[in-house]
Parts: sequence; structure tokens; C-alpha cells
Amino acid sequence: MASSLFKDKNIILGVTGSVACYKACYLASSLTQLGASVYVIMTRSACEFVCPLTFQALTGKFVSVNMFDPGEYSSVEHVHLAEEADLVLIAPASANTIGKCASGIADDMLSATFMATKAPVIIAPTMNSGMYDSPIVQENIHKLETHGVLCVGPEKGYLACGHVGLGRMSEPDTIINKVEDVLKKEKLAH
Repeated sequence: MASSLFKDKNIILGVTGSVACYKACYLASSLTQLGASVYVIMTRSACEFVCPLTFQALTGKFVSVNMFDPGEYSSVEHVHLAEEADLVLIAPASANTIGKCASGIADDMLSATFMATKAPVIIAPTMNSGMYDSPIVQENIHKLETHGVLCVGPEKGYLACGHVGLGRMSEPDTIINKVEDVLKKEKLAH
């Protein structure tokens, strides 16, 4: 199933606190099967939904959670990962993480890696429709987009809160297609 486009690509998969973390497991597995080296960074909230060991088993790579734990590569793990990344994908992207990234707050492993990278970044917003429709969240997404961050989704559908609305994380295959598009553009640019 490996694809030459994904072969030898370092993809950072940022996983934030959302019930949609189960879709991130599929993303990690699929991207790995396509030939990418997938390095997962989880927020503490994400660990409440899925444990790091799940992603480690799916990718064969160390999973980063705490910025101050010794990393696989160096004592400045977020800088190493940011520099080695061919692409950063944050899926699911919670309102909290979107707000941090838009505001330049780098107080955890994921937001610090986001700030340090020069690689293309894709986010997959995922939250309750009321949160997604919030003017502040919309401003934060717009701010990230003006700085080159690409957004995939969200989609309308059944949400964990029991409502139907806009805020559901895009399906993993849709996100993978977006990743593929970005990698193709990067390949053409170089």
C-alpha cells in the first residue's frame, strides 16, 4: 500500500482532546502504511481519549506528550521534530489548540512544535457546532489561514454532544487526500 509520494516523508500528527481521537488512530495507521514516518504528538487532553501506546503500536515511533520528558532525539524534541517535519497535521484540532496556535502560545509539546516548524501545516477542526460557530474560533481559524495553515473540514453530522451540526472531524480518507495534495505541491515546488 506504500505510495512513493509518502515514502520517506516525516509527518507530525498532532492529536488534541476530542472524542474524534479514534479517527486519528486510523490516520496514523494509514499514513504509516502509505510509507510515511509518523511522529505523534498528543496533548494531555488527547490522552484522556486514547493512550499514547495505541499510537506507538500503530506507527512504531515514540509518542511525545510532555515537553519536558526526554525525547527520542534530543532534549529539545519539539525543535528537532519541527525541523525534520515534511508536514504537520493536527487532527483532531480542538478549539483550545487552534486558539493557542493562532495566539502564539507555545506551552505544550504540540503548540511549541507548531511554532517552530517551517513545514506546511494542515488542521482538521473538530468541536461542538456552537464552539465552531463562535466568532473567536472563526477569527482564530482565519488568522491561521492567513499565515498559510490549511484547513480541512469540519463536516456536518452527528456530534458527540448528541446534536447534529457543523463540527464533525472530516473522515480520515478526506484528510489523507488533503495531505497528498500538499505533498504533491511541495514536490513540484522543489
